[in-house]
Formats: sequence, C-alpha cells, structure tokens
Amino acid sequence: MPDTSPEPDQATVDAVGKLTFALETVEQARGHLYAFHHLTGTADFALGEAVEALREAGHAEWAERIQTELVGLNVLPERWTFQMIEEYDEGYYAAYREMARDVTGDLTGGRRHLHEERIKRRRRTEGRPGHEMGRPSSG
Repeated sequence: MPDTSPEPDQATVDAVGKLTFALETVEQARGHLYAFHHLTGTADFALGEAVEALREAGHAEWAERIQTELVGLNVLPERWTFQMIEEYDEGYYAAYREMARDVTGDLTGGRRHLHEERIKRRRRTEGRPGHEMGRPSSG
C-alpha cells in the first residue's frame, strides 16, 4: 500500500537532510574508528615480530623491554581499541542513530534522503533506462 501522507515542506526536508548528513559523518567517523582498531592491532602484532627479530639478532634486553612495556599496552587507560569501539557503538553511535530514526520517522516518514529523492526527480530523464525512480527510501 503506497504512502499517502503529504510530502513535508522544503524547510523540513532541508533540516532532515542536515541531520542525515551529520549521521553520515558519524558513520564515517565510526569507520575510521574501526580502521584505527585494525591498524593498532596490526601494529601490535608487527611489534611482536620485531621482538622476536631482536631476540634472534642477539638483543634480548631490548626484546624483553619492548615485550613487557609495549606489546599489549592499553591504548587508553584500561582500554584496548575493541573496548573503545564497543563503548562508542553502544553509547554515542546508538543514541545518534536512534535520534535520527525518530526524527526522520516523525518528520519524513522515515525517508532520510528525501532531499536527494527530490533532486533525483528533477535530474533524471523520464522513461530512459537507468533513470528509473525506484522505490522511495525508508531509512
């Protein structure tokens, strides 16, 4: 059954568009946090290899110092990167997504990209293959 609710006014569409942009920026930040997590873990394992190489090269003192002081060191007090991700996901990120879902649900029927939908309507060539409108987004 198609949605028969009236389209929101342009000011509302623009405001929700800004909220959507902000959420997309948070999504990018989250991706960077995951990249940070992976890079930090990769560095820690590479550090372990350096420790072994130092031992094999006859530098047991340096190997031991790096092993005990750096390998497995918390990135933040009491936290490794996976813990940072879990706290971010369960706190800030979850609150942000929930708020965006609630706002778009109330103001645009859950259509986060209504601004872009309107642009697509104006820019596409009616009836041309590859220019079909498709279903409206729903969040």
